[in-house]
Amino acid sequence: MHAVVLHAFGPAENLRYESVPDPVPGPGEVRIAVRAAGVHLVETMMRTGLAGDSLPPLPELPSIFGGEVAGRVDAVGPDVDPSWIGRDVVTSGGRPGGYAELAVAGLASLHPLPDGLGYETAVAMVVTGSTTMGFLDVAGLTPDDVVLITSAAGGIGRLLVQYARDLGATVIGAAGGPAKVAAVAELGADLAVDYDQPSWDKTVAEWLDGRPLTAVLDGVGGDRARAAFELLGRGGRYLTIGNASRQDFWPDAGTLADREITAVNALLHLLGKPEQRPEFEVRALAAAAEGRLVPAVQTFPLAQAAAAHAALESRATTGKVVLVP
Repeated sequence: MHAVVLHAFGPAENLRYESVPDPVPGPGEVRIAVRAAGVHLVETMMRTGLAGDSLPPLPELPSIFGGEVAGRVDAVGPDVDPSWIGRDVVTSGGRPGGYAELAVAGLASLHPLPDGLGYETAVAMVVTGSTTMGFLDVAGLTPDDVVLITSAAGGIGRLLVQYARDLGATVIGAAGGPAKVAAVAELGADLAVDYDQPSWDKTVAEWLDGRPLTAVLDGVGGDRARAAFELLGRGGRYLTIGNASRQDFWPDAGTLADREITAVNALLHLLGKPEQRPEFEVRALAAAAEGRLVPAVQTFPLAQAAAAHAALESRATTGKVVLVP
């Protein structure tokens, strides 16, 4: 089969499209003919060799990235019911990785595709959607909230905007560049702003006209996160849900206490509760199948995985990046 293999940590160009042996399913496993494979921002960080408390451990090299896989079962392990062959499934536990034409996964990690749900949408929801569900549980949004979502045109950001809008909250979406701002506005955000503009936070403050911002869900980090935090009213909630800029920001304890703000690193919170992920996956897939949450998907051919990584790193993508063999 063909796969995208990383032989050395470094730039996106280190991802090489090459021939490798077909994986063989073992006991309790199936093999999936991959129709769509998700690309995650954290994988771009791992590819460079970046490690940290909020990142998964670095893989041994050579490595094939990508656990998010949707496709059709084409072979089963020795103890698996052969009726699985031909079924459309999605998993967050593909190995050696989804950046390939074939991947193996354990039965316990599989979800049959709900009726009407396409491969690309399913693979967008199995991790990005389930992570969104986890963040929403932590955020505890209500119709009374006035919420600012940064990186609002990203895979998770778009889903958060849709959920908060449907909930009845007041939604402000911040993203970089006119095209992304337009996409956020089309999702129904009450206000969409370009945080690449130096006065974007003043635009938000003027629009609020004295109303308190009650929640910030920040997916970008750095100076934009700091500006978003400063807009929070007393007693608000600040959640870190990503770090697209790769620049850190965390409010100091004194400021949090003085303004009675609750701050949560939602990424670390979810990493500490892996037992909840299957439930979040089921909820996310159901929400997509019912049309309540609609992910944006930007596809790249499998052979162009390096280009997909480069585009994601430069924040030139909109929505979930998916590789298609």
